Amino acid sequence: MTERTTRALPVRVHRHADGIAMDDLFRAGPSPAPGTGPGRTDDPDATADTAARIRNASPRPLLGAGAPRRRNPPAEPDLTERPGPAAPGWLAVLTGTAALGTAAALLWRTRPLPTAHPHPWQWAALAALGVLAVLCFGGLTRGRTGSAWVLSLFGRYRGSVRRTGLTWISPFVLRRRVDVRLRHWRSEPIAAVDAEGSALRVVVLVVWSVRDTARALYAVDDHLDYLREQVEAATARVLSQLPADAFQGGTPTLRDAEAVGDALTRLLAAECRPVGVAVFSAQPTRIEYAPEVAAAMRRRQLAALDARHRDSVLTGVIDAVDDTVARLTSRGLVELDDFERQALVKDLTVAFYTRRGDLPRQDGE
Repeated sequence: MTERTTRALPVRVHRHADGIAMDDLFRAGPSPAPGTGPGRTDDPDATADTAARIRNASPRPLLGAGAPRRRNPPAEPDLTERPGPAAPGWLAVLTGTAALGTAAALLWRTRPLPTAHPHPWQWAALAALGVLAVLCFGGLTRGRTGSAWVLSLFGRYRGSVRRTGLTWISPFVLRRRVDVRLRHWRSEPIAAVDAEGSALRVVVLVVWSVRDTARALYAVDDHLDYLREQVEAATARVLSQLPADAFQGGTPTLRDAEAVGDALTRLLAAECRPVGVAVFSAQPTRIEYAPEVAAAMRRRQLAALDARHRDSVLTGVIDAVDDTVARLTSRGLVELDDFERQALVKDLTVAFYTRRGDLPRQDGE
């Protein structure tokens, strides 16, 4: 008689349309080498070892520490924030005042003014002093805490100024203010589906700030709209990995807000880094079923809760009956044959169920 061998079934890996392994968001360890993943079945021994590791793994998915393996938006290496040309405001005020004082002194030397005939060099000096005063006072601006000036000249990036207080910036450059404070944004209900295809409505709270002002202003048309679109796309991708509820029990679900938030934060941070936006936290504040399926899912939840309750009650009753019969027979209080043992077990089961208020209905009642 030959021993029957069990052939390991191949493990299927779900992949996105762009060829990316969708299970990588919840991978605990490093990615397998090419040709040795769970989806390859050329080597039966390797397939069996892989299937055994998957069976022995923890049922709760752990999020990987690295960024998801997918192509991120390209970032221009030359477009990075750098300090722009600026000077303290008090220095500009002092220089402009000195230029006006010098011009006034020069005019005073050529008095009386109605009949004065200045030399050409005096006219040139007065014009230069006037231009210098206009440049000094025309470039004065106020730097605010939590904001930065992004400078450009003829369409080319010239630097960013994060000074606060009175600051002088050349009046020839174009200045645009960018908010660099820590900000939060709560999304509207986002339509998504879980791993079972159930329609969901999700609200996400994102904490972010502008890290690189040059990329936030010039690498994308509008970094606010870009962030909103990426939140919607990342939410749909992350929520499609797990079911919203485990009606059978023992499987991970989207109710683990910490794990879902970590995966969403990591994915958003990788997507927004090339445009100079730093995402610190992206947490789902509400995950609920869509109105068209909410009633059906509610009935399914109640049925699953009732089934688990009955299973726990039955387990407790069976343990109590087994313990009672074992004590009676082990201490020699009663001697039972098979028929009497079956009758005692039946009576004890009915009695324990009646005491728990969950007596099963008899057929025909």
